[in-house]
Amino acid sequence: MTATLPVQRTVLEPFPAGHPRGSWPADEYVAAQRAQGTEARVVMDLANDQFLVVTDTTY
Repeated sequence: MTATLPVQRTVLEPFPAGHPRGSWPADEYVAAQRAQGTEARVVMDLANDQFLVVTDTTY
């Protein structure tokens, strides 16, 4: 039996999906966050047509 811990997702920065460079600005932001020690990643928000840079916190 495994226990699942609740996860809170925090949006650090949104980026429009229609940007001429696609997800690159979001990817560059993630790289900068990781260089500062923050575990961030890019996810797609289809409903709002944007890329979100998020970090997850497990409780």
